Amino acid sequence: MGLFAVAAVTTGVMSWAIHSYSAAPPDSKAPSSADKNLQDADTLLQAGILQQRNRDFAGADRTYRRLLELDPQNKFAWYNLGVIAHGDSRVADARADYDKALKIDPVFPSALFNEALLLESSDPDRAAELLKRVIAGHPKDATAHLHLGRIWAQKNRDDKAADEFRRAVAADPSVRSQVPEEFR
Repeated sequence: MGLFAVAAVTTGVMSWAIHSYSAAPPDSKAPSSADKNLQDADTLLQAGILQQRNRDFAGADRTYRRLLELDPQNKFAWYNLGVIAHGDSRVADARADYDKALKIDPVFPSALFNEALLLESSDPDRAAELLKRVIAGHPKDATAHLHLGRIWAQKNRDDKAADEFRRAVAADPSVRSQVPEEFR
C-alpha cells in the first residue's frame, strides 16, 4: 500500500512536470517532424499519467514505451516505468528505469528518492548518498530527511540520525509521529 501511495504522490509531481515539458510554440509554418514528435511525446506522456492514475499500469507501461520510441531521452517516461516496476516489486527493472532517468537528469529528485527507497534495506550506503543528493537540491524535503535519519539510526549513528529527524520535523511537523520514539 505504501508503494502505491508513493506512486500516487509521484504521479502528482508528474502532472506538475508536464507543464515544463512542452513542444516548441506553434508558428505560422507547418510543424516540422521534430515538432510533431515532441507533440506526440507530450500527448503520450499525459496519456500514460492518466492511465497510471486510473491504475491501468499495463496500459501506462505500453504508452511510456511508445513515448520512448519517439523520445528515448524522456526522463519522465523512464521514471514512470520505474514507478510501475517498483509497484510490481520488480526491483531490478525499477532500478534500471530510475538509473536511465538519472542518466538524463542526474539531479531528478523523484528518481533519486525512489531509487533510495529501493536500496534503503539492501544498500543503505548508496541509499544515503541518493538521499543526500535529494536534500542538496531540496533542503526542506522532510521525507528525505526522515529516511536518511532512519538509515543513520540503523547504522547506530545516533548523532546524525537525531540531526536528520530534527530537520525532517522542522520542515514538516506532521512527520513527527514517524520519528522513532528515542529520537523525539
